Amino acid sequence: MVTEVKNGKQILYRCDVCGMFYREREWAEKCQAWCETHEGTCNVEYIQHAVDPSDQNQSQGGALIRSAV
Repeated sequence: MVTEVKNGKQILYRCDVCGMFYREREWAEKCQAWCETHEGTCNVEYIQHAVDPSDQNQSQGGALIRSAV
């Protein structure tokens, strides 16, 4: 299960395995499923949708960040 995180006025979803943040729950769930079955690897398709939770003014494209877990 992914974690829902309030970030200012928006809600982000965090993969509980790798700590990546996403605007859409669907991408966080896909990321978490990948992480649980492919330990130590990232799926480029999924992380392209990752966002920086500290950037309040991000564009819709997403800015890649890996949080400290």
